[in-house]
Formats: sequence, structure tokens, C-alpha cells
Amino acid sequence: MKLKDTSFSVRAERAILFRALSYPNIIDLDEEPLEELSRLAKTAGANVIYTVIQKRAHIDPLYYIGKGKAQELQKIAVEMDADVLICDDNLTPAQVKNLEKIIEKKVIDRSELILDIFATRAKTHQAKLQVELAQLEYTKPRLKRMWTHLSRIEGGIGTRGPGEKQLEVDNRIVSRKIHDLKKRLGEIEKRQQRVVASRKEFSTVSIVGYTNAGKSTLMNALTDVDAMVEDKLFATLDTKTGICKLENSKNILISDTVGFIQKLPHYLVSSFKATLEETRNADILLHVADISSPHIHKQIESVNIVLKELGCEKNQQLLY
Repeated sequence: MKLKDTSFSVRAERAILFRALSYPNIIDLDEEPLEELSRLAKTAGANVIYTVIQKRAHIDPLYYIGKGKAQELQKIAVEMDADVLICDDNLTPAQVKNLEKIIEKKVIDRSELILDIFATRAKTHQAKLQVELAQLEYTKPRLKRMWTHLSRIEGGIGTRGPGEKQLEVDNRIVSRKIHDLKKRLGEIEKRQQRVVASRKEFSTVSIVGYTNAGKSTLMNALTDVDAMVEDKLFATLDTKTGICKLENSKNILISDTVGFIQKLPHYLVSSFKATLEETRNADILLHVADISSPHIHKQIESVNIVLKELGCEKNQQLLY
């Protein structure tokens, strides 16, 4: 496909973070609204140089923050020599297109930033397939925006310009690729289900929780698995399983997998179903929460939302 650069990378770029808060949904002002987005951006390798928060009666359907605020951001971006602007919400393709037209800088949303982090963290073949699927499902409805540089040569009424024809071809290619990836991941999921089923003689515990809450540290303390421990968001993408020996001489299987986060993209959860098979079938979910976090209650709520999406809301759960 001869598309405009669709790289998700924001590494080493100077970033401005922004967010609109609508009055019915204004959050507690004691909480820093862009704190988590800043951590995500830094995890992706971006250099956060400025943040902007706008309070609005409602979110602007065309520009998200309103045309006037977008023009203000354009001036700030020029003055600060910014490379990219990152929104803390998910933007529609039209909103991104309109913002980029005014600001004249790359604009990405929260989902695209998370996908960038997942792409850098994916090491195994399975994780890479899952991230690729999520990226394609994110990209497909945005293909038209990526072809805006061809708008000058598109045909008028009753005709089809070369850009539009190529867009149709690219849509078909992306659709086929998505179908192929879903088929391959479906086969992996079936194999994973068989592996999980073969462990029925053991009681199983799945460690779940907000990203960077200490799940891997707990995993290492309970088992002989050497899970990577790193003070970064989404340090672990693949499920690791180890044996925990209890005092009564019985053994249980404990698994640790990808952490969750607020507003985790639906297609990312969907594409990682094979990885999360251990969680879906665990006898007990050991929910790890970081009591030192000032946002612990929201983090617990975010984890429970994802668990419900996975169909795990009825699993026995222990909060640790």
C-alpha cells in the first residue's frame, strides 16, 4: 500500500498533551488530569514539553477542543517547537484531520499512543500478531484521512480519481489482512485453550491489575518464574505461568499477564484474547492494587471494567 507514513512512533519527539473536560464529567480538580497521559507519553519515549486542559460545556464534534482552541494550540506548537500533539481521549478520524489542518503538526490520540507502546513491548510472535491486528483495526477507518494528500486529483461528480481508486484497493488489502490475522490468532487461542484445559488437575490463580501496580514483583515472589520487573507502563505483554508450592504440599499454577489501564482500546482487549485465556479460565483472580496510588479506586474500577469485557466478572476475585 502506498500510504502516507502511518508510523505510531513518537519516540524522541517533543510532545504537547491536551484534553477537553466537559462540565457534566469534570473530574476532581485535586487529580492531575494529564498525569497518566504524561506517563504514557514518557513510556513511549516522547519528551513532554507542555500541557493544555480546556473546560467546555460539551466536546466539539468537529475539533474536539473547538476551532479557537485549536488555533491557540497551533501558536503554542510553533513557539514550543513541538513535533506532535497527543490527546488524552480517543478522537474521530474527522477530528484528527481537522486538528492537523489547523495546527499543522501530527496529532495522535490516546489509543494510538497505547498502540505505540504495545508495539515496542511486543517481543513474541503471538504478541506481535496481536498488536498488528489492533493497529490495523485502528487504522482502517482512518485510511481516508491518510489519503488527503491526493484530494487535489480526485474526480468530481460521476467520476473517480486515482486517489479514491487506490483507497478502495487499500481498504480491501487491510480487510484481508485483518481477516488473516484473526484466523491465525484464533488458531493460537484454540491451542491456548487446550493448554489451559490440560492443567485442570491444578488450581489456577491469575494475577490481574492496573499496569505497573506490582503484579510481576508479586509473581516473582510466589514462583520461580523470572518475570521482568520494570517501572514502566505495560512492561509485560505475554502471559507467564509458574508453580507456587503451598505449605500443605499442594501446588497451584499462578499466571501473570498484561496490565490494564483506563480507556484501554476495545480492539486491543479483543486482539489479546489468546494471551488472556489464562485469566478467563482461572479459578481465582488475584487483583493487585497499588495502595500508594492516589487514584487506586479508579484503577480498581478500570481493571474491573476490562475483566467484565473479558467475561470474567463472575470469577472469584481477591483484592490484594
